[in-house]
Amino acid sequence: MFYVNLKILDYRYYVLVASEQDLASMTMVDYLRNNKGFSINDSYNGTFILQSAGYKNVKLFVSDKSLLYLEDLDEIPFWNSKDMLSSYIFLSKHMSESRIPTLTCHCTGNYADNSYGGNPRQIAISYPYLQKQYLMQITSAKPSIPGYDIIIEATHHGPTSLKKPVLFVEIGSTESQWIDRNAASFVCNCLLNIIGNDLRKCCEKVGIGLGGTHYPIKFNKLLLESEFGLAAVATKYDLESIDENMLKQMIVKCIEEVNYIVVDWKGLGKERKRIMKLVEDTGLDVLKV
Repeated sequence: MFYVNLKILDYRYYVLVASEQDLASMTMVDYLRNNKGFSINDSYNGTFILQSAGYKNVKLFVSDKSLLYLEDLDEIPFWNSKDMLSSYIFLSKHMSESRIPTLTCHCTGNYADNSYGGNPRQIAISYPYLQKQYLMQITSAKPSIPGYDIIIEATHHGPTSLKKPVLFVEIGSTESQWIDRNAASFVCNCLLNIIGNDLRKCCEKVGIGLGGTHYPIKFNKLLLESEFGLAAVATKYDLESIDENMLKQMIVKCIEEVNYIVVDWKGLGKERKRIMKLVEDTGLDVLKV
């Protein structure tokens, strides 16, 4: 097994990342400013740092650049100690041809070339327990957000090179949802609830996901109905780009120890035989769903 221990340190705060170019992002920022006491604390090169006395473990970073290309966040001078920074949580719009109102979350990374930010063949660091807790929170509170589907997405787009975990939380799928103040308040309140608790505990079972579609229903169900957490997830369309090095990167770039590989057995497609040989070579336990 080639796991490299990127252990969780004594992290103390989270950075919510927003963009002036993203309508859903700014709807959430407006809610945080008007209802949660966030106000501008400082500015730097076209960006703003906001904080709230009520949420001392949270910083709100508002950029004038696209969220997908913010590869330089680690260099921002306002993080008092890089070791005390837990995770970057991106507040984002979600776009889909289906136009279905949807709340999603996912970690970031590219399995091949990608024109939507990040470096080719690079996976960002994931924080499975954070994603799991957020998904469980929004699912349990779903009666407050009627009409919205809730689902995780497979790993995709940038940024990919940040030195702390990345989680995108998104509101979609059209402008009507991006300006939905109820959805914005719902997402923000769920986030603030979970990061106000002790999230340093690791999942006992953490896996990477292989196979299925971009909206991996089987993996979503696993997160909600079991003790499993998931790091990077690759769809059946990504599998042709998965080799030994990429598989290793999916496993290593996680702040919790990945000890399982979870496969959507029917969703491996024509790559099944080759992928299962790679999986076998890792020595990790395999769970078929």
